[in-house]
Amino acid sequence: MNAEFKAQMAESVRNFRLPRYHEIPDVGLYLEQTTKYISQYLEPLPDIELTNSMISNYVKKKLIASPIKKQYSRDQIAYLFFIAVGKSVLSINSLQNFIDLQRQTYTPERAYNYFCREMENVIAYTFGLKDQLDAVGDPNPEHPDEKMLLRNTIVTAANKMYLDQCLSVPQLLNK
Repeated sequence: MNAEFKAQMAESVRNFRLPRYHEIPDVGLYLEQTTKYISQYLEPLPDIELTNSMISNYVKKKLIASPIKKQYSRDQIAYLFFIAVGKSVLSINSLQNFIDLQRQTYTPERAYNYFCREMENVIAYTFGLKDQLDAVGDPNPEHPDEKMLLRNTIVTAANKMYLDQCLSVPQLLNK
């Protein structure tokens, strides 16, 4: 693969960072504001998008609770970050099962902050910004299976993003 292209791909995600739970607005955001807020953070990731109609569909399918007075809460926004990434590799039913499992094991804040750290870790590794994955979270986790499921979901999504980006410009692969 063309070294310049690989460097461009790595550079495109170099500063990728998701807001931590306490940084998500707690005043409630309307649908369009929610979409814009989440999209600004996901913009560096290839092929990850979230639209107003997608969010409305996730509410209808009960992946997230209905907004209160048309406003989305911090918890709902945190779930939407995970859904936006997870939907590229999981079915709606699998996403629902994953969210149900998370709700049984962790608070939304703890689960979301772990998701953020793991997502940043995996993206940096997959796009060649570091040589190995870091151990994220408690070394003696309470729920190792759930953490492994999350890591595998993120690794799969990141690899899909990487492959889609590489294969979007096939002539660069031959140089």
